[in-house]
Amino acid sequence: MACTYIIHSNTLKKYYIGACHQSVQDRIDAHNSGKYGSHRFTAIANDWELVLILECDNYGHALRLERKIKRVKSSRYIKNLVQFEEMRDRIINETKNI
Repeated sequence: MACTYIIHSNTLKKYYIGACHQSVQDRIDAHNSGKYGSHRFTAIANDWELVLILECDNYGHALRLERKIKRVKSSRYIKNLVQFEEMRDRIINETKNI
């Protein structure tokens, strides 16, 4: 299953948006353990928690969705995505076949 995921660190008070085609829990564990290297953004905290999973048709779709959310650069936007299903549905449909 391909998906876009959003995780949050209470220590940093920041969100991270990623895409994967493997177990999301394995990805979160990897972020928390610093598996991706000490130079990565997620390596500066180890309390990342899953906030939202957006299921996608394929990995390409997951990457398009990830980039679209990252371009907004807004924690308020992410909070609204979590809260409002119609927003999630709209952005998933907008990125399906670009």
